[in-house]
Amino acid sequence: MKNYNISLIKGDGIGVEIVDEAIKVLSAVGKKFDINFEYKEYLMGGCAIDATGNPLPQETIDGVLNSDACLFGAIGGPKWDNQPRELRPESGLLRFRKEMGVFANLRPAVVYDELVDASSLKPEVIKGVDIMVVRELIGGIYFGEPKGKTETKGWNTMVYEVYEIERIAHVAFKLAMKRDKKLCSIDKANVLDVSQLWRDTVTKIATQYPEVELSHMYVDNCAMQLIANPRQFDVILTGNIFGDILSDEASMLSGSIGLLPSASTGEKTAVYEPIHGSAPDIAGQGIANPIATISSASMMLRYSLGEEEAADAIDNAIKTAMKDGYRTGDLAAFDAKEVVNTQRMGEIIASLI
Repeated sequence: MKNYNISLIKGDGIGVEIVDEAIKVLSAVGKKFDINFEYKEYLMGGCAIDATGNPLPQETIDGVLNSDACLFGAIGGPKWDNQPRELRPESGLLRFRKEMGVFANLRPAVVYDELVDASSLKPEVIKGVDIMVVRELIGGIYFGEPKGKTETKGWNTMVYEVYEIERIAHVAFKLAMKRDKKLCSIDKANVLDVSQLWRDTVTKIATQYPEVELSHMYVDNCAMQLIANPRQFDVILTGNIFGDILSDEASMLSGSIGLLPSASTGEKTAVYEPIHGSAPDIAGQGIANPIATISSASMMLRYSLGEEEAADAIDNAIKTAMKDGYRTGDLAAFDAKEVVNTQRMGEIIASLI
């Protein structure tokens, strides 16, 4: 039997509910493939502020770094909006990413055939979309110095060094080699010097991957093309702020942000989480869609633990649940044969493994 130590950060809002369902599915896949998961839970976000006064306790940093991978729910909520910026849940999240060294954020945007009508786009535009957004996560304008604010002025600095661009480019090209061998690098090189460095560096790295077709696109055009013709994209590579915006846009191609997972990987560890937030307005009601978190657990099996068969089993179970017409409330209007709550969706997917 294979054994893995998994750190859990359930966080705030619906985080507890959705992580619990992912654990339920991991238990099922563990029984099928003779895998044992040992879990240890840590605090981050608003719950950590309430318990310790710190959105990111040192115990959480140490615990995640000492685990094989981390499964993460969501953090934040209006309860903590009046905290000083450095003590808000979001500040803890940014510091967490930096401490973990997770520089590569992988966000797939996949449209299930059964849910083509869930998208706001026409079926003939959306059918067959399968995009992987590779976002640089611990550099760029969110971390650049100097930054600050006075009563009359605010400023942030968008900075990238060559080594930061090179390492994220290698991640994206390697992913493209395993997919359709197409990579589109997104920047704003016509007006930003930092983007010109990005483009020059990605072009240089591309020579090491001659089988991959590289193209470049300005970020404003990419935002338009994701709506006009999303099937043209395979792997999208971009920086932190552009990736933050574009990956959320791409997520809505599927029809619900509750479907899409993410992986944040680096040299020290990896963190797997749904791309949606903590949704405090629906927390505790059992109506959150757990599929994004369950899919994040699949990505954890695939990218951190090397358990490809187990990951495939989860992905196939999700697809079967969709084909069988099971829907949570966010997708109830789209060919639902049975509308189920959060816990029931987890049970269904686990039973299909």
